[in-house]
Amino acid sequence: MEKQRSKLDYRGFAFIPLLVFLFLYVGCGVFFTLSGVEDPFGQLPRYVAIVFAICVSLVFYDRKVSLSDKLEIYTKGAGRHGVMLLSFVVLLAGGFQSSASAIGAESAIVNMGIDLIPLNFLVPGIFLIACIISTATGTSMGTQVAIIPVAIALANGAGINSAMAGAAAIAGAYFGDSIAFISSTLIVASNGVGEKIRNIAKLNFLISLPAIIITTVLYALTSAGDLNTTSTSHGAYTFVTILPYIVVIGLSLTGMNVVLVLALGIASTGIIGIFSGTIGFFEWTQAMSSGMESMFFLAVFSSLVSGLIELIEYYRGIDWLLKFLMTKIKGARSCEYLISIVTAMISGATLNNTVAVIITAPIAKELGDKYSISRKKVASLMTIFSSGVLSLVPYDSSVLLAQKYGDLDYLNLVKYSYYPFILLITGLLIIQFGLFTSDQKE
Repeated sequence: MEKQRSKLDYRGFAFIPLLVFLFLYVGCGVFFTLSGVEDPFGQLPRYVAIVFAICVSLVFYDRKVSLSDKLEIYTKGAGRHGVMLLSFVVLLAGGFQSSASAIGAESAIVNMGIDLIPLNFLVPGIFLIACIISTATGTSMGTQVAIIPVAIALANGAGINSAMAGAAAIAGAYFGDSIAFISSTLIVASNGVGEKIRNIAKLNFLISLPAIIITTVLYALTSAGDLNTTSTSHGAYTFVTILPYIVVIGLSLTGMNVVLVLALGIASTGIIGIFSGTIGFFEWTQAMSSGMESMFFLAVFSSLVSGLIELIEYYRGIDWLLKFLMTKIKGARSCEYLISIVTAMISGATLNNTVAVIITAPIAKELGDKYSISRKKVASLMTIFSSGVLSLVPYDSSVLLAQKYGDLDYLNLVKYSYYPFILLITGLLIIQFGLFTSDQKE
């Protein structure tokens, strides 16, 4: 059934509410960052900015249509299938991460990596550990919080450049956003273009592999400086403790439904924690609840943005943008460049790669179908570019964390940010040479 459209064609003006959001949230955040205010992006919270933008779209457009009718259109977008599925999945992902942390699984997997990695391979090891954790948890934020402080502390103890260690941890943290089956960014991309998560993850891994190898080698070479002879201490870990991560990764690779994977992962944390005496039943449920609550912001914010996009589409903004972009596109290659650049810009502006994909996916899917670009490549470009650009943004959470724990300069962090630069260059080369463009049978 064809979607309802306004009788008035607002063309590019339909995007003014979205620009209002970006101006309020990003503009105020940058201003307060330059002013040296603590928590600059919290001064005008994203929720306030997006609600204000929604109010603009409801009040100042199509005034002959009742507010109730426009609210009905908004709620249809806010409650669309993909957004509701995302909300449920991210709540489960938060519950898994928090319950795994409560039984010591998160610290155990970090300790295991530190124990198994030789000191002279420490920085490459930090990068690879962060890649593993972000893939296991599906969240860059959780990985940043877990690994950045440890990475900088280890580097300081071993006499290695802490900026390099911090950059390695940040790069690994964002790796999982485009690879993990439970990554919200990957889930949104999958729903947005109508492609299986497994197929997108496979392609993303192929694109990321050269960057992983080159980055690992570069960190091994550039970190080969003076090392302390004192061995670095680490905490204890057992195979049983890290089993929940093995369960999630293993079941994800089988192609099992992500909801069931996370449910079994959460169950494994409870069984292991309770029977080992690490945690009580109600402590486990409280930890699970705490993790779910930490993900409320993404569930709610994604719904708010999706509703706003629905209104923009109703006001014919999406139709106008498609027509406008099509006049600038000369073929599949220019289409892929445009999808990648637009997604990266929105991700960098909103500091959220999932939101960037939510906004870009409807347009990218239409353009991809028009120019016979495989849906998995469209999804791959969106996830790769939206994730890769974040670690290079000076006011991103990962950069701020590294600066907080290591008293590091932004330019020093960027200097050692090998992975995102190589990844983005690899993506551009794939576009330039027309690789993975056409659909192939899986």
